[in-house]
Amino acid sequence: MATALTSGLAGLLRSWASFLAPAAPENTPLTRESARRLVQGFLGEEGTPPSDGINANGFGGLSAGGASVYFEWHEETQTLECSALVYRFREPPKPGVIDGFHAEQREGTDAGGGSVDYEPENRGLFLSRNYTHMPSERAFAKDMRRLMKASIKWGDEVLDRVASRVFHPEELEKR
Repeated sequence: MATALTSGLAGLLRSWASFLAPAAPENTPLTRESARRLVQGFLGEEGTPPSDGINANGFGGLSAGGASVYFEWHEETQTLECSALVYRFREPPKPGVIDGFHAEQREGTDAGGGSVDYEPENRGLFLSRNYTHMPSERAFAKDMRRLMKASIKWGDEVLDRVASRVFHPEELEKR
């Protein structure tokens, strides 16, 4: 009985210690497992219930503080795509709208370290960044918070500015 209790405790401690260990050494090529552990660690820092980080289909996500960030593992390129939702269109966007968001990015509007990414299959406009090499867990958390913060600003301020440019350019000319 003491042996079973000790070995059970040892197994529990080993699994707990492995959860606390870094997902992988910094600057090494990302693998599905290291990406899963990286996301898992970030989600834990954000106070979510224990999670796999990335599920068997390669997806994960978090909604917090008014922002939603999604994680997708791309096996073929060994890339972790991190996308913070700016806006989900009910219908496909009108001509010029996505170009307007790209123009905002080119003009230097802070995209939180990401880039404008429109995904037609879900009509979502995102700020996205990709990882092929392992960042430090601290840098990753900082990157994700910055991306989420920028997505909120883009959804509030930039969306209105782009809509004005695309649908009411004459009003901008009056100013």
